[in-house]
Amino acid sequence: MKKASLPLSKNFKVGEIDKRIYGSFIEHLGRAVYGGIYEPGHKTSDEDGFRKDVIDSVRKLNVPIVRYPGGNFVSGYNWEDGVGPKEERPQRLELAWGVTETNEFGTNEFLKWCKKANTECMMAVNLGTRGIEAARDLVEYCNHKSGSYYSDLRIKHGVKDPHNIKVWCLGNEMDGSWQIGHKNAYEYGRAANEAAKVMKMVDPSIETVLCGSSNRTMDTFGHWEAETLQEAFWNVDYVSLHQYFDNKLDDTPSFLAKNMVMDDFINTVISICDYVKGLKRAKKQINLSFDEWNVWYHSNGTPVERWSKAPCQLEDIYNFEDALLVGLMLISLVRRADRVKIGCLAQLVNVIAPIMTETGGGIFEQTIFYPFMHFSNYGRGTTLLSKISCDKHDTKEFTDVPDLDGIAVLSDEEDALTIFVVNRSFTEDYELSVDMLDFGGFKPVEHIEMAGFGLKETNSIVSAPVKPSNASLPEIDGRNAKIHIKPLSWNVVRFKKAD
Repeated sequence: MKKASLPLSKNFKVGEIDKRIYGSFIEHLGRAVYGGIYEPGHKTSDEDGFRKDVIDSVRKLNVPIVRYPGGNFVSGYNWEDGVGPKEERPQRLELAWGVTETNEFGTNEFLKWCKKANTECMMAVNLGTRGIEAARDLVEYCNHKSGSYYSDLRIKHGVKDPHNIKVWCLGNEMDGSWQIGHKNAYEYGRAANEAAKVMKMVDPSIETVLCGSSNRTMDTFGHWEAETLQEAFWNVDYVSLHQYFDNKLDDTPSFLAKNMVMDDFINTVISICDYVKGLKRAKKQINLSFDEWNVWYHSNGTPVERWSKAPCQLEDIYNFEDALLVGLMLISLVRRADRVKIGCLAQLVNVIAPIMTETGGGIFEQTIFYPFMHFSNYGRGTTLLSKISCDKHDTKEFTDVPDLDGIAVLSDEEDALTIFVVNRSFTEDYELSVDMLDFGGFKPVEHIEMAGFGLKETNSIVSAPVKPSNASLPEIDGRNAKIHIKPLSWNVVRFKKAD
């Protein structure tokens, strides 16, 4: 068994973890809405048509915020189509995904669902085919109490109290040629600035998210962030990042190292934000919203009947190695909790999602469900500086990849410590020695692991074998806690301060 060490101190704090880092995403895409969160007539559905089995799974994840309604969808969306009497709402050709949108489900339905799921809404506005005026009107509709046209229209639609949505996305992936209403950096920066300005005139309490580049492989990446931020700096609060990983080459060692790319991505965008801050001679700090991230490739290329309604679309079935990488990606997000304040696992139900349903049938939780659930429930508090000393290895794509990657989180009340660790090694068990000098009186209470599964093993509606289990508690040897970390494993080790 190989040896590794993790020195920890309460004095070496990276930053407080914003609970919104454990957010997710619902887009009008595939069966995310229709047949996902909303299915009137289903045996579990309530009086509003919301599937209660889905709500129960969402509550397990303890998701604090959900981005809506897109995604690519939002760049062609008229928000007015999704409010008012359902029988009067128009059906539209939805150009982003080549389907028909019925608009049976819209803004007020989603906000009602959020309340039932114990989450909040992160609303995106259309800066593709629409612009400043529509964005302003939507804020007024959602957040103004009464006494204006759009607030009174909301009341007429049966919603007396304002929704008070606090986080607003200024469009989606606007540097992508695929995006409806695609813009260059200057065009988008100006539009985003003016939209954010008037939105905050309506409700000064809101925060806004500027679209960063669609991904770090874009030719525009870096230049886009710098130029758009120079235009919109004073009226935005966050810059967005999007990242999906795949294992199309079936190279698992390289696949499990890809969160190192995510680390570099985050650090690069932080540098750009601080560069513009310097240019502006500002005290204001722009933080990051990593509002799309996941593994995505299993369902790419699956044909969909053009103009169909809520087809099965982008329904990845995740395996064990995907769960390991999702755990690693969460480690990367929490590692920079000082600057990454919002995150959205894309997506929540059916579409590249941890929760899968059968329309008219059952539900199951995918392999990636569990690392996300563990982080969301146990990873709240303060990130501690966590430098694991262990062996390294090379892969086809990466050099000097640490066998172990992990992060430690101290609870807000400082009465609990949780360590999250992934072992990337295929063959090596590790004894991880954690220095507990600063944690006198803390005792191990739980070691959760996912280990021993086939890399390609999956869950399904029939059988869900890939689940966490309890492992042996760490041994305490003087000031050190010794944790057994199995090969290719996900680990959550919890300590609590004794009464």
